[in-house]
Amino acid sequence: MADNNLLVHPQQGQLVHDVNETNSTLAYVSLKVLALEEGEAYLETLTEQECCIVALTGKITVTEGHHQFNKIGTRQSVFDKRPTDSVYVSAGHQFGIRADSEAKVVLAYAPSTKELPTTFIAAVTNTIEHRGKRANQRLVHNILPDSVDISERLLVVEVYTEGGNWSSYPPHKHDRNQLPVESLLEETYYHEMYPPQGFVFQRVYTDDRSIDETMTVENGDVVLVPSGYHPVAVPDGYRSYYLNVMAGPVKKWQFHNDEAHEWLLTKD
Repeated sequence: MADNNLLVHPQQGQLVHDVNETNSTLAYVSLKVLALEEGEAYLETLTEQECCIVALTGKITVTEGHHQFNKIGTRQSVFDKRPTDSVYVSAGHQFGIRADSEAKVVLAYAPSTKELPTTFIAAVTNTIEHRGKRANQRLVHNILPDSVDISERLLVVEVYTEGGNWSSYPPHKHDRNQLPVESLLEETYYHEMYPPQGFVFQRVYTDDRSIDETMTVENGDVVLVPSGYHPVAVPDGYRSYYLNVMAGPVKKWQFHNDEAHEWLLTKD
């Protein structure tokens, strides 16, 4: 964990990332990233958490009870820019993952005691959006949006941003439980870059500047957003990918723009 407690670097081995309530300030979002060799397996029993298993790259087989989802996953690199397959598993269930090829898997968690159906989220069901204009354009794959009632609290989305563009911009936040105006959602960003020696800049800041960190983020890093605005800037010549996990008391993404920069939305 970096000194600012918001930037987490990857580790060697099968468990690349393990962000949870014991080593972060997050209460609603936990995250694991697994790097699996072909034939490797992973087993976990969920207690008071729900989980979205994202086949980030490669092929995996996921089992839960009588469910078995064989050789899911659609891409060798996230920069193939095609949606991928995922599996939702609710609290109280055990799941297993077997790597059918070299694979990277993201496990996204939120607190939950509600038993819901284990659900295969096929790549073809991901909605695709193009957001922004000028130097504020990005491509979005919605894996588990708030419009889908598969999960209790979890939201999961992938975002692609080309070099020279900004993302999560103009700056917005979602850290107040004041619906319908704004929702309280913690968030994590799992970042990759192409080419992989690239980097992006991400700032996380609150109105009162009790949090105000600007980070140089490299391939494989995770950025934590417990509260505040969180824009991302991508240098020319590089492409950015990040996977967002969000969760809070209510599964609703209702954000509030930084009023100092909201004028950008009306600029031609």
